Amino acid sequence: MLPNLAEAADENLVTHATWVQRQTAGMAVIEESGLVLADSGLACDTFNLICHTRLDRDTAPAQIHRAIHYFANANRPFSWWTGPADQPADLGDLLLAAGLVRAETELAMAADLAQLAEVDLSPQGLRIERVRTLAQLHDFANLVAALWTPPDTNVVRFYELAAPLLLSAESPLWFYVGYLDAVPVGTVELTVGGGVVGLYSVSTVATYRRRGFGSALTVWPLLDARTAGYTTAILQAAAAGVGIYKRVGFEVFGEITEYKPPL
Repeated sequence: MLPNLAEAADENLVTHATWVQRQTAGMAVIEESGLVLADSGLACDTFNLICHTRLDRDTAPAQIHRAIHYFANANRPFSWWTGPADQPADLGDLLLAAGLVRAETELAMAADLAQLAEVDLSPQGLRIERVRTLAQLHDFANLVAALWTPPDTNVVRFYELAAPLLLSAESPLWFYVGYLDAVPVGTVELTVGGGVVGLYSVSTVATYRRRGFGSALTVWPLLDARTAGYTTAILQAAAAGVGIYKRVGFEVFGEITEYKPPL
């Protein structure tokens, strides 16, 4: 695996978070003052975020204030993601002091694609398809939106706006949907960036869990990436997914923490 996974993972997150926003009307990406800010123009902190923070300790509080003010002035929610490569070392404390709250902490994990465990890729007849059509992208968007209660319509809107880019051959964001018969039951996104591939939006509909679908959805795009010549994968693992990821070959290399404005 790569010697500096933390940097590679950060670069991958930047691609995941900004590739659409850089090229879509009404969206914006700001890269200056030691951080990356992505603004989807939608009221959805899934697509409004700050990451890749590299601040000097002396000026960090003022720069943090300006970044927070950007979204406050736009009246849009956002998340600030921090990882092992971020600076200064006490960034989390500075974000708390600036009024944000710690929303969740996940494990940063990586896998050598040459060492993936073998798993059943079609348990119970599951069919995993790479998204190539608008209908498939719509299935992906609706499943991801349904992770919120009620479903987040801004998630669906984002993918509608981004569809021409995401369905292009140049897109570094690869999407997959798992179908059982004709029913979409799971999703995964693979992002190419930073010299690695990153998995995001790995999900299975609640009523279809514990059938091996999560493992299949995790490994299938990684096999595509391996065939394309990539050697290392990274992801952020919530507690519920850690066991699956370890079984297929991922190992922990750090923590990722999300900060948000208080409700």
